[in-house]
Amino acid sequence: MAERVSRLSAEKAVVIFTRSQCPMCHTVLSLFSELSVYAAVHELDKDPRGREMERDLARRLGRAPPVPAVFIGGNLIGSTDMIMSLHLSGKLVPMLKAAGAIWL
Repeated sequence: MAERVSRLSAEKAVVIFTRSQCPMCHTVLSLFSELSVYAAVHELDKDPRGREMERDLARRLGRAPPVPAVFIGGNLIGSTDMIMSLHLSGKLVPMLKAAGAIWL
């Protein structure tokens, strides 16, 4: 399952693994939407292999639940806390530009 997560995480500049009824997932998705980032979103609770992918992401992140799990440029960045920290420190937008997710 690790290879499936790795393959999916590299399909676009920004890839977010979520669950459909996750408030923190909604927060992260809203932030990226406001930044005009068109992320690939994978809702694990709607994927037949979602539980296996969730276990892999929990292992990678070292926490459960592992959503949202945000990949930028194919690299696992983290969950809500890391994304918000990067955004508030002014580091998220340059990271997104470097990955080709935004151009402005």
